[in-house]
Amino acid sequence: MSAAELYLSTDSLHPIDMVESLAEHHAWDFDRMNEDQIAMAVEGQWRTYSVTLALGPGENLLRLVCTFEMDPPEAARAALYETISRANDMVWSGAFSFWESQSLMVWRYGLILAEDQPAGIDQIEHMIRAAIMAAERFYPAFQLVAWAEHSPAAALDMALAEAVGRA
Repeated sequence: MSAAELYLSTDSLHPIDMVESLAEHHAWDFDRMNEDQIAMAVEGQWRTYSVTLALGPGENLLRLVCTFEMDPPEAARAALYETISRANDMVWSGAFSFWESQSLMVWRYGLILAEDQPAGIDQIEHMIRAAIMAAERFYPAFQLVAWAEHSPAAALDMALAEAVGRA
């Protein structure tokens, strides 16, 4: 069943209600923190990601934050920040940052909601999937820089290389 089939009409649905329905549909662990915020655990290939969606002030911004723990050695942080900058140059929606005080790698995205065109469940599901895909795509590069002392360019090249041929 597609996400759109969960609801015939989303005009009157609160965006966080839609996220809760998606979490139930995909069997993701979630916690509805309040009317305007939900946190979920979404399993990826590399790890489980914490995904939080919140409706911003005035209900015109749906904020998505996808995080995973990362506590790189102090000596690797400059290279990690360069890797984040290079990764952000490769993406057009959302951005990575590192929250040093919490030791969290973060993918952030904000969807501006128009009053006459609310977010649909397919659009919200796409936001969540895109966040997980970005985290999965760049996770190996962040790890190579932080723990294997690769240069940012080499780590990104290695992590993003396309496999060619047959196994």
